[in-house]
Amino acid sequence: MKKVIIIGGGAAGFFTAINTKELNPDLEITILEKGKEVLQKVKISGGGRCNVTHACFDPKELTKFYPRGEKELLGPFHKFMTGDTFEWFENHGVPLKIENDNRVFPEANTSQAIIDCFSKTVDNLGIKVLKNHGVISIQKQKSTWTINTKEHQFDADFLVIAAGSSKKIWEISQTLGHTIINTVPSLFTFNIKDPRILDLGGVAVPNAEVSISKTKLESSGPLLITHWGLSGPAILKLSAFGARILADKNYQYNVVVNWLGINSNTVFEKLLELKKTNTKKQIALKSPFPDIPRRLWERLVIASEIKTNQNWADISNKHIQNLTNQLTNGLFNANGRTTFKEEFVTAGGIDLKQIDFKRFESKLHQNLFFVGEALNIDAVTGGFNFQNAWTGGYICAHAIAST
Repeated sequence: MKKVIIIGGGAAGFFTAINTKELNPDLEITILEKGKEVLQKVKISGGGRCNVTHACFDPKELTKFYPRGEKELLGPFHKFMTGDTFEWFENHGVPLKIENDNRVFPEANTSQAIIDCFSKTVDNLGIKVLKNHGVISIQKQKSTWTINTKEHQFDADFLVIAAGSSKKIWEISQTLGHTIINTVPSLFTFNIKDPRILDLGGVAVPNAEVSISKTKLESSGPLLITHWGLSGPAILKLSAFGARILADKNYQYNVVVNWLGINSNTVFEKLLELKKTNTKKQIALKSPFPDIPRRLWERLVIASEIKTNQNWADISNKHIQNLTNQLTNGLFNANGRTTFKEEFVTAGGIDLKQIDFKRFESKLHQNLFFVGEALNIDAVTGGFNFQNAWTGGYICAHAIAST
């Protein structure tokens, strides 16, 4: 009986193991997990609900959410896509639901539904799951692999590395000739101390445009003010696509914010019109833009050198230009970053040039496979990192099961 060893008891490891065994029941499959528990990231993802995938059903469109891996994942997504993820979980007793923002969760609304599904399935299939089995070395024999943990030595015909961002496993992969792209954080919020947003934690705007000065990095979407700075989808997307550039800047850079996502000339004309029509109304009392909450509006008015008790009739065109700039071209100095909730995503890992994406197999060694975040693939928030795990695991499983 041929043996398969999978290093890593996370989403990619379990999905690979289950699909491989279902396709070829004659294989003996063992998952080695260094920690005391498996599927820990699944458990905490999506606020404990597990954001399984995203309701994007066009492979080319889906790849656009991957700052690293866009080109490489196009072929794999044609083989196992988000719709296939829906069908797979439905067939394994976990119906999924699409939320308004197109994120996908179990109908049960808890990550435990995914964990129970995986745990029950590996038990039913006879897949061994060994916890507290951190791998310390891997050696290639002629046509097999020897994997050593502190507790035991394992031999395998097929070896799958699904250990996520494990420095130890990356180091071992280097001894096998693989290149590791150095890691930097992805998906983080911007630390900004600025009187315009101080104590406005929780205030959000729906359609902001954000960019980084002196770079081509730009993004749009909902923007959230937090106790430490700026977050929300627009910022997280910017942090993912700019992961390496912002790391090179040591997380010190200027952020340009258009709070309205509207052309500055249009905003200027709207403010001029308000000056004519709202002559006796105090400017600071009410935001004329539905997307700008009153507390934020008041701060931007003050930053424009307009007094809080001034009426529209009392301000000059210079004041209007200042306010236009604050609304559409606000400059904020970022200094540092903060991890976004429970998302521990890194840019970096196994060099994608060394992987055959028709099989997720190493180009350097036959029967050595890499799936999930062990690869230099990462995505913006919204279920995309899990979809990479499911797709890689499925294709890897087919490659092993049919060999």
